[in-house]
Amino acid sequence: MSDEEEDYMSDAFLSKIQDVKPGVSMVRRVKESMKREAEQKEKNIKNRQKTYKEQEKESRESALQSSISNENKGFALLQKMGYKAGQGLGKEGAGRVDPIPLNIKIDRGGIGMEEVKKRKAEEELEHYRQKIRAKQQNETKSLEDFRSRVRTEKEERKIEGELTRSQRACEQLDSQKGITVPREDWYWPQAAADDEEDDLKEEEELEETVELTSFDKLQILTSYLRGIHFYCIWCGTTYNDEDDLCSNCPGDTAADHE
Repeated sequence: MSDEEEDYMSDAFLSKIQDVKPGVSMVRRVKESMKREAEQKEKNIKNRQKTYKEQEKESRESALQSSISNENKGFALLQKMGYKAGQGLGKEGAGRVDPIPLNIKIDRGGIGMEEVKKRKAEEELEHYRQKIRAKQQNETKSLEDFRSRVRTEKEERKIEGELTRSQRACEQLDSQKGITVPREDWYWPQAAADDEEDDLKEEEELEETVELTSFDKLQILTSYLRGIHFYCIWCGTTYNDEDDLCSNCPGDTAADHE
């Protein structure tokens, strides 16, 4: 290896690095630097030329904090009339003690503008409250309508189920007595029609007659079962005669059996 070439495995490069002691010395330099920056900022704030508004504000605050001196002409006139410092105004000294506070107007609104803004804010707040109340009322009404609709649908499904049970019981009891044709078509469970002509004929007959609701059909059919077969669908029992039915059955409606 020649003398000109550097030995990368040697520690010769360490002698070229500046000897810096870690720890305390570095922290002290940082603190001194931060202290100098803070002192410079304070000097800049003190030496800064204050604006006219800042000077006016400072002079106004200092004047308001200090009491009126005897050199003031108005105060001197009050003292000649018997007024003493700290005494209330008026003949009996029951009036204002402190001076009227000074309110500096900083916007460009005219006289009465604050009242208009206040009134508008109150109107907007009242409008918002009315809107919230209307929304709450609509939500309550929607919830009540939903509950009523669910309750109605549940009752309709219950009536449909009781009607189907009554039709099956009627068909079975009529067959036991040798009745081959129901008194009305809907007294028995209706089977699907095979021919289209039968469907059209049934539709024409339904249009001519008054359509009964499921509740009306249930009432008519249960009366038929109780009067002809002495059978109660809610009890699920065929009684011996009418006296047995009246004495042992709670009633002729579902509510009587609850």
